[in-house]
Amino acid sequence: MRQPVPERQTGPPGAVRGWLDALAVVLAGFAAMAAVGALGLWLAGADDLPGGGFPAVLAALLALAVGGSVQLDGGAGDFASLGAGISAMPLSVSVVGAVVTAEVFLRPLRHRAVAGGGELLGRIARTAVLWLLALVLLTLGAKHSFTVQLGPDLVQSIGGALGLTPDVGFHADAPSTIGIGLAWLLLVLAATFAVSRRAPLPPALLRHQLAVRPAAFAIWLVMLAYLAVGAATGVVTAIVHGNARQTLAVVLLALPDLVWLAFGLGLGASWHGRLSGGLGLPVPKPLSDALRAPEGQQATVDLGTLADQDARAWWLLPLAAVLLLAAAFLAAHRSPRTVRLWQHAVRFALATTVAVLLIGLWTRMDAQYGLSVLGVGLGQGGLGDLLGTVLGDTSPLTTLGTGTLTLRPALWPALPLAAAWGLLTGTLGALLASHLRHRGEASGG
Repeated sequence: MRQPVPERQTGPPGAVRGWLDALAVVLAGFAAMAAVGALGLWLAGADDLPGGGFPAVLAALLALAVGGSVQLDGGAGDFASLGAGISAMPLSVSVVGAVVTAEVFLRPLRHRAVAGGGELLGRIARTAVLWLLALVLLTLGAKHSFTVQLGPDLVQSIGGALGLTPDVGFHADAPSTIGIGLAWLLLVLAATFAVSRRAPLPPALLRHQLAVRPAAFAIWLVMLAYLAVGAATGVVTAIVHGNARQTLAVVLLALPDLVWLAFGLGLGASWHGRLSGGLGLPVPKPLSDALRAPEGQQATVDLGTLADQDARAWWLLPLAAVLLLAAAFLAAHRSPRTVRLWQHAVRFALATTVAVLLIGLWTRMDAQYGLSVLGVGLGQGGLGDLLGTVLGDTSPLTTLGTGTLTLRPALWPALPLAAAWGLLTGTLGALLASHLRHRGEASGG
């Protein structure tokens, strides 16, 4: 009997499917970040930007969300110049993008427990190539300039005649946005395989999953719990104080920046920084007050200095302890009975230390600007006040002024503290899990 001739294939369907899967990951990740970022910017009032600048501002926000930086520049001819830069991750946007990226990446693999190393590396490589292309396009789109209006028509005309009508622009820094943005993707995928039990592993790595995943998943739940507490607090604040739009903008743009900073402070970690001027960034009043230091000095933000501004800050300590203990118990409960007590403690300590390290890196902030006329800075007094009187108090020229916000973690003291917390709560959680197991066996036997 004559066998049917198979249809000739025009291309390798497996390779095409792989690239389509990678494209879906990239599009879904950036679409999720764009949706959250656009809503947050709209709530913050960025929809009123002149010159159709909203898309460019959104692109700049996405560049910051993947770890890039944005440079502000401009001036007014030979009379005025603006120097500024922002390096701060809007972690609400970052977290949503990371979760959606991880979910779509795992979707084609969801029914498998094991996957070849070559296949996984191929999927990661294809995703990284398309992600890199998206970062390049993002960098090109994150560029815009505005003409700052000086005030009334007469003042505007005089300023134009003197060359004092400033143009203020911004652009995403290409090296940091592309380089760190690619590293951001690889970190998200690595964390996905470390946390999710649905992520298939190569056969050589299967024996290591029980040493990593229970503790990593438990710490991830701690970070999600802080997000839930922060979101609930934001909703209550919006209802009670009536500033719903501003509060929701903070939630959609910078909630993890604040609550994960609170987690680190609760463990005893500290941050150093300084706040001067008025940047209009979403910094709570106790934190902003703690960051204001005398000229030329740096402030230290820890539980003590924060409690000096608001005594409720002391509650961050028991909150961190309770959530870590619950996570340690969960990690021990999800681990095989053959795992020893010291192994639970060490694994949970490592997971806690890595989490604090990442929180420290992610909550770094560096935002500064300075508008000067003929080399003289416009600050809160002096020439700034003089021009404020002449041009009007609402002039954007004088409201820019000069300002700085820096916030950097003291990592070397924080990491041993995190390890100690992990060892303590990991031991107690394992003892509690073991006790409950023995009670269950006794009652059942």
